[in-house]
Amino acid sequence: MMGSEAHEKRPPILTSSKQDLSPHITNVGPMKHYLCGCCAAFNNIVITFPIQKVLFRQQLYGIKTRDAVLQLKRDGFRNLYRGILPPLMQKTTTLALMFGLYEDLSSLLRKHASTPEFATRSMAAVLAGTTEAVFTPLERVQTLLQDHKHHDKFTNTYQAFKALKCHGIREYYRGLVPILLRNGSSNALFFGLRGPVKEYLPTATSHSAHLVNDFICGGLLGAMLGFLFFPINVVKTRMQSQIGGEFQSFPRVFRKIWIERDRKLTNLFRGAHLNYHRSLISWGIINATYEFLLKVI
Repeated sequence: MMGSEAHEKRPPILTSSKQDLSPHITNVGPMKHYLCGCCAAFNNIVITFPIQKVLFRQQLYGIKTRDAVLQLKRDGFRNLYRGILPPLMQKTTTLALMFGLYEDLSSLLRKHASTPEFATRSMAAVLAGTTEAVFTPLERVQTLLQDHKHHDKFTNTYQAFKALKCHGIREYYRGLVPILLRNGSSNALFFGLRGPVKEYLPTATSHSAHLVNDFICGGLLGAMLGFLFFPINVVKTRMQSQIGGEFQSFPRVFRKIWIERDRKLTNLFRGAHLNYHRSLISWGIINATYEFLLKVI
């Protein structure tokens, strides 16, 4: 790293002084958390999308893993990545906001609020999660594209958006309440527990060890939160699979699903084991990619 002597000339890549950095690198600084979050989401979606489709079928129809896989087999490989564009757009955007806004809002609240660090960061996480809900229409369209009952109605993202247009703007935000409940709470827990969980892991002494620790930390938290909020996602999926008609409340839809599944908690959590493993992989990839890119950029 470069010292404070101005007369020393060294390659720019080794310098740590902000005033000596090129304009391009300097401009990336304020946006690096957004950029890292976006890239982490892209990496994750491409790898785990097929698993997500199996999970989605289980959430929507309450079927076993084997039956969901057989459904995808019948749909064919051509349809395996059908519907990937909305989650790709949604996740890259929302995770960019999740990490970026969390850092920005944490910094802002620390400057203007005399509250404990834990409260400040929790509030920043909830606000970031609430802001993510603006992109509910992308999650809504993803649900429709993954439901095989709608395969004959539209074949791509544009057609799905167009099909909702005649029902008004409110139709794009069907299922908003469970998304708000999920996002704010899960964000607060994720950012609040990420540090303490990593402290309990073995001390990393190399770049690869840091990467493994970040993967384990993100994976464990993602799996735990994915299981905890699984029933909320079941209700959200049911609400968003509908096009037009009455807007039913969260409690009403939950009660309907509860009765349909014989009032058994095990039936409500059908597919949760797959969601656990998917979240373990997904959030492991997201957290490891994000932390890795933070060091690189």
